[in-house]
Amino acid sequence: MRGTFDEIADPDDVEVLEAMEEHIRQCIDEMGADAWLRSLEESASNAVRVTDRQTVAVDAFSRVLDRLYREHVDPVPVAPFRTHLPLYSLRAAAGGLGDEMGSSVEDWVPAPEGMQLSPDLFVGHVTGRSMEPRIPDGSLNLFRLHPAGSRQGKILLIERFGVLDETARYTIKRYTSRKVHRSEDEWQHENVRLEPLNPEFEAWDVDPEGFAVVAEWLRVIE
Repeated sequence: MRGTFDEIADPDDVEVLEAMEEHIRQCIDEMGADAWLRSLEESASNAVRVTDRQTVAVDAFSRVLDRLYREHVDPVPVAPFRTHLPLYSLRAAAGGLGDEMGSSVEDWVPAPEGMQLSPDLFVGHVTGRSMEPRIPDGSLNLFRLHPAGSRQGKILLIERFGVLDETARYTIKRYTSRKVHRSEDEWQHENVRLEPLNPEFEAWDVDPEGFAVVAEWLRVIE
């Protein structure tokens, strides 16, 4: 729904239009979205213009809804790290390592409501079932770059360095490690273990050389 109807309606009509959103939500709760849309198509054509339905490919609902809104309603202002967060092109594999790929900002998506934003937050896709049910296959997820403090037991986005400087392979797992004392002030990772949450999958150990922690997983967005 538009944030304001002042630009498209007479003052007498604005109050009615502003009440529509709550009415629509109530109808959807009572009837279900599909039945409500069908009722508009069948019985409200004399009052509401409803176009033919179209099939839309979706990889992230928030991004697609923003695009459709821009195309059919009004431009959506994007305020980086105030209203929107960057969506990166990487696909983190919830299984083994994903294919080697680059990682760049491909879009900006609406941030979760009520969250304080900062430049270290970003959004990315997770593919695979090894972190289910907590992280569903194909979900869009929120991450924080370069997590501070202990990483032990956290769910992290891990990269294995690629053949090229601009590519890598990504996975998301619960992280545990064992350290050895090398000198008075120096500790070194002896072993890093990447653990799934889905019991159908096995944990695996990696050599700390060649791997890096990119970000900490915070939550599923959609």
